Amino acid sequence: MALKSTIFKATLQIADIDHGYYADHALTLARHPSETDERMMVRLVAMALQAHELQDTCGGDGTLAFGAGLSDPDDPDASLTDFTGRKRLWIEVGQPEDKPLSKACSQADAVIVYAFSSAADVWWKGIENKLTRLDKLQVWRLPTEVAPALAALAERSMQLQATVQDGALTLSSNLGSVHIEPVRWK
Repeated sequence: MALKSTIFKATLQIADIDHGYYADHALTLARHPSETDERMMVRLVAMALQAHELQDTCGGDGTLAFGAGLSDPDDPDASLTDFTGRKRLWIEVGQPEDKPLSKACSQADAVIVYAFSSAADVWWKGIENKLTRLDKLQVWRLPTEVAPALAALAERSMQLQATVQDGALTLSSNLGSVHIEPVRWK
């Protein structure tokens, strides 16, 4: 019998000062049995960092949602879809291979990867040359120490505040806060 995903609920209040985006999002995260709290929380951070695209790209008329993630490797970890069904933004976390990223670039207007583990540097050195031709792709690196700190904020029911200013994000809850300064690799 297959193990079922664990459901997490999050109320995410976003104040993106850089992009003038202020909104509350009620989110449901299904954590696959093989997914860690670290990876799940990085998915949430990626969504918080890109939520402004809902307004900037779709004029507020779109859907920002988590994908099936580890349950379906052909589905993004998060995405922004406009009212016509067109994928405007495809978000992946971790260290995906080049072929799925190439396929994602053919299916979406923009693809963003958020690499976060200690193995990210080795992954990037091995894949960087294979990704140079993908113009729609951005790759961001989250500092290694961020993921364990984010995992400490994980609860089945979360009340989170995300503040984006000067390219950095501070994620806070009643359990503490984590300051994240992503570095753009591509």
